[in-house]
Amino acid sequence: MEHYTITERRNKIIEILNETGKVYVKNLSELFGVSVVVIRSDLAELEKQSVLTRIHGGAITNYKSYYNMSLVQRANTNAHQKKAIGKKINDLINDNDTVIMNAGTTLLFAIQEITKKNVTIITNSISIALDGAKNPDLKIILLGGDVNCDYQFTYGVNVVKSLEQYNADLLIMSVDGIDIEKGISTYYYQEAEICRQMMNCAKKIIVAADYSKINRTSFAQIGNFSKIDAIITSSDANTDYINKLKKQGIDILIAK
Repeated sequence: MEHYTITERRNKIIEILNETGKVYVKNLSELFGVSVVVIRSDLAELEKQSVLTRIHGGAITNYKSYYNMSLVQRANTNAHQKKAIGKKINDLINDNDTVIMNAGTTLLFAIQEITKKNVTIITNSISIALDGAKNPDLKIILLGGDVNCDYQFTYGVNVVKSLEQYNADLLIMSVDGIDIEKGISTYYYQEAEICRQMMNCAKKIIVAADYSKINRTSFAQIGNFSKIDAIITSSDANTDYINKLKKQGIDILIAK
């Protein structure tokens, strides 16, 4: 029987949840060759991370319920990982850069971590614009359009047309799904077209996503990996899947 470390075992549990939506303590105990007490401990820890909800005899995934959360609840989900990604993003930004950011709670953390000087941020996220405006070293350009009030972003033809006038050094793009076959995707179909236009405006494209978005496909496809320069994800992302992404020629940056 294959031996798993604690991290590998829990990542494998997440992978099974991604595929089936539900896991059972007894089955996992047999699969990993460990006691049901150990599995219950694993599930308890993953529940603390908002990955799953425990039920009698097992657990179900929280992924679908994530989209029923408020913006604040989403931001608090996997907050530690998102903060680490935010710090890694700051390392990639240079003084005087122009950076495009789409809407996403991971990038709410990123805007708070920027320490570089005279950086221009172009975004369709109202929340990112408001947070960024607190930093005197940032110039904020908020793209005008229709407003999604629940999740505080702008969308529509006016946003797409506005983007046509800009050229940026860097696009930092938050996504809801990263899948080897399907590419990158977002839950909001209104955002997919905007993200594609953002990709046309930037010299370098970085995808930012915590471990829960890896090996997932969300509602609206943005595109394949052909234009992506790198993916930044958290250190607890599934190692096997990360290696598969690397074999596709994708540069993977791990935020710790």
